[in-house]
Amino acid sequence: MTALRQRKGNRGKDPGPSVQNLKPDCTAEPRERFATGGFSWWTILCVMTGSIVGISLGLLCCIYVATLHENDLWFSNIKEVEREISFRTECGLYYSYYKQMLKAPSIQQGLYELIHDDTTESKRTINILQRMNIYQEVFLSILYRILPIQTYLEPIYFYIYTVFALQTVYVIALFITSWLLSDSWLAGALSGVWYILNRVDTTRVEFTISLRENWSIPFFALQVAAITCYLRPQLKPIHQRVVLWLVFVSTFCFCLTWQFNQFVLLVQALIIFTLDCLDFLTAEQVVSLYLMQVLSLLLVWLLQFCNSMILGSLVLSFIVSALFIKHFQTGLKTGGFVIRVGKLALHTLLVLTLTFTINYSAKKILQLKSDEHIFKFIKAKFGFGATRDFDASLYLCEEAFGLLPLDTFERLAGTVLLYPYLCTLSVLFILLLLVALSNLSTNGSGQASREKEDRTFRIRPDVAYNLLHTVFFGLLAFSTMRMKYLWTGHMCAFAAFGVCGKEVWSLYLRVLHCNTKTTMRLIRYSVPIVILAFLYYKFWPRLMEEISELREFYDPDTVELMEWIRLKTPKRAVFAGSMQLLAGIKLCTERILTNHPHYEDQALRERTRQVYQIYARQSAEEVHKVLCSVGADYIVLEDSICYERRHSRGCRLRDLLDLANGHIMDGPGENEPDLIPATHPRFCEAIKTDMPPYSTLFTRVFKNKTFNVYKLKKLKKKNKAENGP
Repeated sequence: MTALRQRKGNRGKDPGPSVQNLKPDCTAEPRERFATGGFSWWTILCVMTGSIVGISLGLLCCIYVATLHENDLWFSNIKEVEREISFRTECGLYYSYYKQMLKAPSIQQGLYELIHDDTTESKRTINILQRMNIYQEVFLSILYRILPIQTYLEPIYFYIYTVFALQTVYVIALFITSWLLSDSWLAGALSGVWYILNRVDTTRVEFTISLRENWSIPFFALQVAAITCYLRPQLKPIHQRVVLWLVFVSTFCFCLTWQFNQFVLLVQALIIFTLDCLDFLTAEQVVSLYLMQVLSLLLVWLLQFCNSMILGSLVLSFIVSALFIKHFQTGLKTGGFVIRVGKLALHTLLVLTLTFTINYSAKKILQLKSDEHIFKFIKAKFGFGATRDFDASLYLCEEAFGLLPLDTFERLAGTVLLYPYLCTLSVLFILLLLVALSNLSTNGSGQASREKEDRTFRIRPDVAYNLLHTVFFGLLAFSTMRMKYLWTGHMCAFAAFGVCGKEVWSLYLRVLHCNTKTTMRLIRYSVPIVILAFLYYKFWPRLMEEISELREFYDPDTVELMEWIRLKTPKRAVFAGSMQLLAGIKLCTERILTNHPHYEDQALRERTRQVYQIYARQSAEEVHKVLCSVGADYIVLEDSICYERRHSRGCRLRDLLDLANGHIMDGPGENEPDLIPATHPRFCEAIKTDMPPYSTLFTRVFKNKTFNVYKLKKLKKKNKAENGP
């Protein structure tokens, strides 16, 4: 369908300072002066330099992705309808609400229309603010209305520039995380450069602007930076309270902007739980971090008009269970090694049992089925669920939900990111295990606490958190490719910490018996500088070549379809078709839809499966009946779906429908023995013959090389009586 045409033209031993000492330990003297409470000019210069570098890298990333977006589409030169078509699939759906808010007579009227929406799903009035995470679109539309920028900045540019600006926030958050871990802003610089150079694997913002992850992941990176700061040793109580507020605000923004927040926070809660069990965090730190998650989720629950999906989330059930069991199991961290391991096993079993009990009960009470498709997908992915389920198969057949491709590691190795990451990960993970075993060998007494302080090998809580963070989210990325964007950004910060921090180098230098301050300082500053110089030499010409490559958006068939719908159909006409196309129809023409790509509702998923019978082997009468039941006036058939070749046999949409209906699939190949031949031809093919009964029930009103639009004929009462109910 869509093509991009080439367009001519060019265009150590020291556990580390307190969190206040956000600077490289350039010399021993400035560190000593800072420790006594005096800020030297050298310290101030280092902090200012690091801040400038961090902000500059963030702005560079923002300009870079904005330039790529402009060059790929020639966005400034194409028509408005083409700009809107470029918001593919669910991106177009989300952007349509921003456009709807701007076209409303007033902010109040716009909000009312969103709360009482009758155009997104035909024959239904739904609360968009409750069902979808679109507060960012609402906020931006209000901001655009009240700011004096309408005369020189179009609404669409205000929107995309805001999303690109969040990439600045993302890079700065990674910069701060690696700086806090290593006490060197060179680590921040290295993490920012790695993030930009690995753009293919760290972000897809330049071509999926409106996706919820592009709004939320920058706030998640800020939250990780705030947690890293909160777990720093020697942090004063007043600073802890301030940082906890930052954790709360960033967690809240993350949760408000992405519907998958509960699953990400569940992984994070498991990390905190693991650190608590292994005695890396204090009870106060654990409870505080749990409460920040809970308060954020509950506030989002209120803003989303008491969305039951949040109350029925696993993360809330897990946190409640962990805190409840922790409160009553007071002697968890006492006794010898064997006793403590036994207590931890029992503790974990009790928490998991109570978690699933609470979650099951909550879903039964709330009659919650909104997220069942995700659990179906997870079960089917690991071979525990039915593979014929339409919803689960729809996810399983998408490459984005498959395993992480091996070529990802080839690209990461090409930018010299993978090697320091693996070295840092392996060394610190072994160290973490050793320290954890040592912690479990103590009984929590005062003598044991003094023994901990005198150990040769230690690992800071903030380092332990970031280590488990990259391990847990790395496993998530391995299992589901789309989740790699939660991992690869933090991977850049973690690898940069390994290059510039003391922890890894001190272990290596101890083995070589040359662990001196001079040697440590020389390595910590020379290695990142050498890597940065190499990356500049190797990749700067490639970046210049990449941003000079000019293309143009080209999709005349879709443009023709949208123009025809806008000019030739009633404004209240209802359209049925694929989820992806209908999102664009809503954005470009403001017509009513039967279904859409936001798949987080059980009733909508069932309706989508029914509407998709237009690509299955069903009779004309059955398809007409289904479409009339959802109020459709027109159906849009796409040849790219009807004759799909992008997926292999068994994963084409028509195959998924055949399997769900119990029919034998098209083409050569094996079929399961219980499948039967269909009694009717494939609807999307047979309707083109214009033979009865298709011509009796449908009339073709538009055709081009890609799309066929048919209008449903309304059956007379006599015919209805003959056909039965």
